[in-house]
Amino acid sequence: MADTLDKRFMDFVLFQAQNAGLFLGKIPNPATGQTSTNIRAAQSVLDSLEMMQAKTKGNLVKEEQEFLDKAVKNIVTLLEAAEKGELGNNEDA
Repeated sequence: MADTLDKRFMDFVLFQAQNAGLFLGKIPNPATGQTSTNIRAAQSVLDSLEMMQAKTKGNLVKEEQEFLDKAVKNIVTLLEAAEKGELGNNEDA
């Protein structure tokens, strides 16, 4: 297990979670100001974070593990809602 929190890890997880939010229409596209939904792209982000979750098991400090777990849980919840059409966004994919 790591001894100290790595801000770069936290920033990376946050960046990925923000990308998922963008792909699920929760964050406007900074270039256009519009929102759209791309379930496949959001699923790809989730797959990457779940892979990282598995590969880093036992190697993160508590705060990093909790942050990663929470990000994955939030993306799963949003993705499930998007797949059911419950996000209220226009679905593009």
